[in-house]
Amino acid sequence: MEFFSNIIQYLSIYSLNGVLAVALFAFWLIFRSYILRRPLPESPKPKKTLETLKGLTRRTRWYFILILSLYIGFYTIKFPIRARATVDQVFFLTLLLQIGLWGTWWLKYWASATFKEAKEKDSARATAIGILKILGQSILWSLLVLAGLANMGFDITTLVAGLGVGGIAIALASQKILGDLFASLTLILDKPFVVGDFIITGEVRGNIEAIGIKTTRIRSLDGELLIMPNSDILESRIQNFKVMEKRRALLTLGVVYPTPLEKLQKISGILKEIIEAYEEVQFDRVHFKEYGPYSLNYEAVYFVNSPKYKTYISYVEKINLDIYERFKKEGIQFAYPTQTLYIDGTSTSAGPFKSGTKE
Repeated sequence: MEFFSNIIQYLSIYSLNGVLAVALFAFWLIFRSYILRRPLPESPKPKKTLETLKGLTRRTRWYFILILSLYIGFYTIKFPIRARATVDQVFFLTLLLQIGLWGTWWLKYWASATFKEAKEKDSARATAIGILKILGQSILWSLLVLAGLANMGFDITTLVAGLGVGGIAIALASQKILGDLFASLTLILDKPFVVGDFIITGEVRGNIEAIGIKTTRIRSLDGELLIMPNSDILESRIQNFKVMEKRRALLTLGVVYPTPLEKLQKISGILKEIIEAYEEVQFDRVHFKEYGPYSLNYEAVYFVNSPKYKTYISYVEKINLDIYERFKKEGIQFAYPTQTLYIDGTSTSAGPFKSGTKE
């Protein structure tokens, strides 16, 4: 009689836990159907949360839910120690696999959602995000594999040490390549410049055409395509002219010494009037600066309200031509290098100085 009662007791326990496992699996199917059918809200935050939940739900494998349901349902049964260890091991390995699937999807979703605009407009940044995604997935799966091997009873200490030595050897062999790779990620994520910017780095100046994994392509002012290693660019000072809001122009000109005082007094006003005639130009100052070796020098400063070099140099040209025309009307002569020689007390203007001229 006791034998039959024990059988009935075990059957009832198995039945109850089996029903619990089936109920958990059915609940998951209902929950999955509910989540996947829900429409996305318009608000950004709830929309992002639901998108993440839907993505993780789609990546959840049915066999993981089945094993999880059975594990929870039958966990209270008094298995032998060896059998319980096997059940725990199977569940743990399945859990690691599912975590890997979740993590792989989430890294892909994060890269796509966070840098969606960059992927469409900045191919270099999209490349960097792709590299980060691959690195993240590689690290994730490496850790999961090591955890799985350790759970199965393998000694991973030797394996980790071997990987460490191998990693050091690979790093030393590819030090330059890795340096350029991390420099590329720094350039793209930190963004000291982007494609289209005009920069000066060292003796190189030009427009950025492309930022690659190893090199950056710069189109020089002469039209040459310069290819520079990313690590070399980071090690030098970078001047970025694209981010400026306006450009400063310094105008220096000289007039001849015999210019009458009344004309000298008018020059500052003339320069100011010419500069202020352009709406895109902001006048700053103008002064009679100094007595030069062969000229009376004036200095004017103004700003062109545009970061573009072509716009800047066009206004500089217009202002220079206006000054030439106005000085010609006013009878003001520009100075140029001259020498005055004294022979027997007679002053003679020698015109432009030429080396080797003898009197």
